[in-house]
Amino acid sequence: MRKITPQSAPGASGRTATWADSEGGEDLPAPLSAEQARRWRTQHPQVSVGRALVMQVLTGTLVAALAWLLTDRAQVAWSAAYGALTGVIPAAVAAKGTRRWAAPGFPPGAALAGLLLWEGVKLALTVGMLLAAPRILGALSWPALLIGLVLTIKMYWVGLLWARPKKSTHGQAHEE
Repeated sequence: MRKITPQSAPGASGRTATWADSEGGEDLPAPLSAEQARRWRTQHPQVSVGRALVMQVLTGTLVAALAWLLTDRAQVAWSAAYGALTGVIPAAVAAKGTRRWAAPGFPPGAALAGLLLWEGVKLALTVGMLLAAPRILGALSWPALLIGLVLTIKMYWVGLLWARPKKSTHGQAHEE
């Protein structure tokens, strides 16, 4: 086995060595000053996960209503609604759980571990809800349940894009 080593050792400038497959001469960006960081945070505010969850709930409600209107069967509507809940509830639990791990000053490695932990919880909760569906709903429509689940999960991204701050004509960010 061949050991991969850098071409040159760190120089007096403190820059790291370049690797054989990297382009030489790439300069690292300069760190932001406190004022530049404040300005960047003002122009790029955090997006609320709550808005994405609200978008998922609205989508689930719409899917269940459409299922009722199109089929005139309560079983199909309840299945679609349960599918939507199977997407929303685990996402809400994971969002609540990861808030603590995303606090400023929290060690990045621990924050990543927390994110992975809560993603695992979300996955386990989703699978558990799907396995419990026949007992909870009795007679159910798997296609309607899965359509409700998939559309709700896909709306998460639409909700995040919708909640993205827009730039005003004055260059300041604001949410709509």
